[in-house]
Amino acid sequence: MLFQHATLADGRTRDVRVEGEQIAAVDADLTPADDERVVDATDRLLLPGAIDAHVHFRQPGYEHKETWETGSRSAAAGGVTTVVDQPNTSPPTTSGEAFDEKAAFAEQSLVDWGINGGVTGEWDPDSLFSRPLFALGEVFLADSTGNMGIEADLFADAVARAAEEDVVVTVHAEDATLFDQSAKERAADDYDAWSAYRAAEAEAAAVERALAVGGDSAAQIHIAHTSTPEGADLAHDAGATCEVTPHHLFLSRDDYDELGTKGRMNPPLRSEERRAGMVDRLVDGTIDVVATDHAPHTETEKDAGIWDAPSGVPGVETMLPLLLEEARNGTLSHERVRDVTAANVAEIFDLPRKGSVEVGNDADLVLVDPEASREIRGDELHSNCGWTPFEGRQGVFPELTLVRGDVAYERDGDGGESFGDAAGQNVRQ
Repeated sequence: MLFQHATLADGRTRDVRVEGEQIAAVDADLTPADDERVVDATDRLLLPGAIDAHVHFRQPGYEHKETWETGSRSAAAGGVTTVVDQPNTSPPTTSGEAFDEKAAFAEQSLVDWGINGGVTGEWDPDSLFSRPLFALGEVFLADSTGNMGIEADLFADAVARAAEEDVVVTVHAEDATLFDQSAKERAADDYDAWSAYRAAEAEAAAVERALAVGGDSAAQIHIAHTSTPEGADLAHDAGATCEVTPHHLFLSRDDYDELGTKGRMNPPLRSEERRAGMVDRLVDGTIDVVATDHAPHTETEKDAGIWDAPSGVPGVETMLPLLLEEARNGTLSHERVRDVTAANVAEIFDLPRKGSVEVGNDADLVLVDPEASREIRGDELHSNCGWTPFEGRQGVFPELTLVRGDVAYERDGDGGESFGDAAGQNVRQ
């Protein structure tokens, strides 16, 4: 396949040739071969496929919410060519046996993938680290709201072992001892109570603790879904890395009236001032990565009071389109979008053949018309859950997504769509 006259993220116009699974040439003027598919990429942006370092594809255990097939179709349609699945499935990925069970389901994926191993009182580090593990995470530091929460001593032991294995530690940083218990007295239809309960101060405190333990062990700490400027600044100043979700960039406590319990997630939505602060830090480079924390639930499950509804929102299909819309509006450069969705992720998690449009890299490529903005509609997305917290907002969606040279997703000029085969691979294999 040959992309002719494509615009790269840095503004250069280049022809890009794909042979087999790799990028074979990037040049100003390439001549098509006789049997080569030629894509006229004039006025189109050609990006490296996005790497979503934080998804919950729910399988095994919660297939009614999402599966590897539906989640990866959603990813491909949104320009995501690699995902990293988190361990809190059923069973949780805390042993080699559980890893192998999940990896078998991941063979249904259209996009490349990695699997994070988790830490609980039942984890089996020897069998986990004998697998092609992507990272150690999501480690819920002092989070009392799930079966992945761990105590300080176990966290320190896990971080030390991860440092020995040269594995990144992905931390969910909320200190449950600082949650505002008085907020629980608020009514079930007072949706802002969730943000009041899981107070912003709990994040900064947990980030500080995680960084201190990581420093003692010389471990590489990555703070997941940072939701406050304070947390992002702490990570950045300590030389750690951090990610922000699209919902913490584009939604705030001001949106609860419209979202209701569809706006409940962990960490929760923050104030409009803090949301704007996160955008500023994304622009100036304080934040390293945008990752979705794609955590779908059905609308029926979400249709409950704020204290009973499950936490989490879908996002893998809308991350890149939302960021490209910000680039269209002038808030971000295309280079910055490339870095926070691909290049930085590949560097942090040691994926040397991904994250950039360079000769010899995997041909994970996304072609978009950077001016083709359209309304986001949940019933047009491909996640099993069928809804989005970004309903009615604008996004710039891909026309074509390649995973290692194969078409994973394509949209024609009439709006028709087609998907490729389940050919995703474990990036650690």
